[in-house]
Amino acid sequence: MKIGKVNIEGYAGLAPMAGVADRAFREICTGFGATYVVTEMVSSKGISYNSKKSAQLMVVSNSLCPAAVQIFGDEPETMAYAARFALQYEPDIIDINMGCPAPKISGNGSGCALMKNPKLCRDIVSAVTAAVDIPVTVKIRKGWDENSVNAIEVAKYCEDAGAAAVTVHGRTREQFYSGNADWEIIAKVKEALSIPVIGNGDVIDAKTAAKLYEQTNCDYIMVGRGALGNPWIFRDINAWLSGGAFIAPPSLSEKLSVMYRHISLACEYKGERVGIREARKHIGWYFKGFHGAAKFRSAAGRVETLEDVKRLIFDVRAAAENLAK
Repeated sequence: MKIGKVNIEGYAGLAPMAGVADRAFREICTGFGATYVVTEMVSSKGISYNSKKSAQLMVVSNSLCPAAVQIFGDEPETMAYAARFALQYEPDIIDINMGCPAPKISGNGSGCALMKNPKLCRDIVSAVTAAVDIPVTVKIRKGWDENSVNAIEVAKYCEDAGAAAVTVHGRTREQFYSGNADWEIIAKVKEALSIPVIGNGDVIDAKTAAKLYEQTNCDYIMVGRGALGNPWIFRDINAWLSGGAFIAPPSLSEKLSVMYRHISLACEYKGERVGIREARKHIGWYFKGFHGAAKFRSAAGRVETLEDVKRLIFDVRAAAENLAK
């Protein structure tokens, strides 16, 4: 897939997820085959107010795969300013969030709320594309609710305004993340546009990734919740779609090793106190499926240091060894 002049190899990338898809997790996922990553969404108003916290979210790694900075907001000029500001971090792409369902985002007129006003969507894309010399993409949903499904209309407005690609999540804002993603709407947007369309929603393994490609004819896919505690999903998708190969799930030892490396990176980038606090949820996701997982997830919520994480890993290994006897 080519987004403007940016070439993206492979089949799947890591979707932007607030509070989850930080620099550490993005690096872990690229290590297992994600070929495109997008930052957590960054407030354009935060950037205009010189928020250091917002600016830090724009840091992208010097990895081998392309990376985008995602911005959100509802004012064309402020979005354009944030896009220009992001250029200092050397992203390959600027992505505009028009799909976030969170009340604190959509309730303030940003995220998926923008889909209620397709002309504003157009004006924002037009302002951002005029402000930067790298490709601009857009993330949308099916619509606000089932009575206002307008993904095709919004996508066309965005394409006409200069968007180089559109990502479609097959749920409405009203659905949030419940129910099933509607892949048919992704297929319809793909049919309607001449720019690349990226599919998103309900990809949990290599086989569902293959089905999404087959049913929508999309150009690429983004994996969100399917990657939580499971960065190996990208390796699996690449192997399956490139030749039908099946890769055995990671062993307990590999899971724990990768988990510790992930948390160590988070501590390196954010400091141990913040890194550990934000990594607790990741530990819980890595523990999914373990014998006694509930007990260990509870313990994960109390870790304060990397040494605590080491002790927790020791306990998990010991429990697994006892179970094997």
